[in-house]
Amino acid sequence: MIAYRNATEADIDAVLGFWATAAEDSHRPPDSADAVRRLIERDPEALILAVDGDTVVGSIIVGWDGWRCHLYRLAVAPTHRRQGIGRELVTRAEARFTTYGGTRADAMVLDDNAPAHSVWSTAGYAPQPEWSRWVKPL
Repeated sequence: MIAYRNATEADIDAVLGFWATAAEDSHRPPDSADAVRRLIERDPEALILAVDGDTVVGSIIVGWDGWRCHLYRLAVAPTHRRQGIGRELVTRAEARFTTYGGTRADAMVLDDNAPAHSVWSTAGYAPQPEWSRWVKPL
């Protein structure tokens, strides 16, 4: 049975291992334990996990900057896809946003990740062609 909970520092290595196999972002620098630790320390409810026993099988980062609601790192293990885990993670993230008074959420979705497009479309999200993402590595 799948359980949903917030990540803790004890989950960092498992999360990084999970993202290495389940997340579609091989073109960017790898995540670090320090970055995940800073996220958890700054906002202990930001990283929601789906776990099957002791194994991480899903994740989403719920970002709130006081103005906008942002979703990152939605990923589901290939062995657990098409079971509603992604949909449940998005639903839990959106529920968190409503507690803040958030009125609109955006999601970081790779253009060439077609399987993710159907998940986000089913959840009611759509790309906005008038926007582009500008990035500067720090």
